[in-house]
Formats: sequence, structure tokens, C-alpha cells
Amino acid sequence: MIKHDTIKLHTIEGRASYHDLRDDLVRMALESGVVDGVMTITTPHTTCSFFYEETMHDVNYFGDDFLHVDINEAMEKVAPIMTTEGQYHSPGPEHIAFGTSLSDPNYPAEKWVMLNTDAHLKASIYGTNSQSLILKNGELQIGSLGRVYFVDWDRLRERERLINVVIMGE
Repeated sequence: MIKHDTIKLHTIEGRASYHDLRDDLVRMALESGVVDGVMTITTPHTTCSFFYEETMHDVNYFGDDFLHVDINEAMEKVAPIMTTEGQYHSPGPEHIAFGTSLSDPNYPAEKWVMLNTDAHLKASIYGTNSQSLILKNGELQIGSLGRVYFVDWDRLRERERLINVVIMGE
């Protein structure tokens, strides 16, 4: 049996946008009717990644999990926020010409929209664009404290993000 589903998320502007997927994934696993199999989640967005981590209980005044704040601080040391053109090699003039030629409402034809090289680096270094999870006896095998997180590292603007879910098994 193969089941397909999606999760749509709204990200925030100004900082990395983290989303806990646990409740949605557990619900989808139950509704799928698959007893033993695999759930795979993917995103087509190149500034986003998934990771698996423990439930944390402390948050700051913005509602950001302390672990996510720590991850952000560590990633800033590796790939500082892009604040101006020329800070990184990318995007180059050909990519900027391509980006400003698009007629897609998801990609405004503005050069500043492409000042997100730091987000691409963070997505490539931390996490992955897909995650596979095991279903056994009808339950996701992520433990009682396990969380699957989606993060959009691109701080430039709010966006609608898509997660594709496929559940395969019997």
C-alpha cells in the first residue's frame, strides 16, 4: 500500500523558522492504515531541512526552543547571515539574471530576494531535504521524546512551504 499526503507550513520573516512535525506525522501514520512500513518526508525547498531531535521544554520569549536558539548561534558561526551582495561568491551575475527573469509569484523579480546564500549553506550543512521513519505495529518509531523538525533557514520573507509525505507498507 502506498499513501501520499502533504503538510503546508507558513514560515516567518526575520529569523529561521522551526516547525515541529510530530503531531502531523503521527496522525498521518495512524490515518494511513499502514501497520508496518516506512514514512518518507521530503521538501522541494532548497533553503530548508529536516532533523530529528529530543523534546526540549524551555523556550524564549519568542517561543523559540532553547535548542533551536543554540543551533542558530552555532550555524551563524559557520555561515553568517548574508547582509549584502558580494559577501559570498553566490549568487553570481548569471543567477541574479535568471532570478530576476522569473515570472513566478513565489520568486519576486528583486535582487535582494537572492541574498540568501547563508540559508542555502545552512540547509546543506545541517539536516537534509528528506527524512525516513519506520512504522512498526502501526506506530512511528520515534520514541516518546523524539521530534521531527522542519526548518526554513531563509529569513528574508514569509513563505508558504510544502512537505511531501509518502507512506509505504502493509
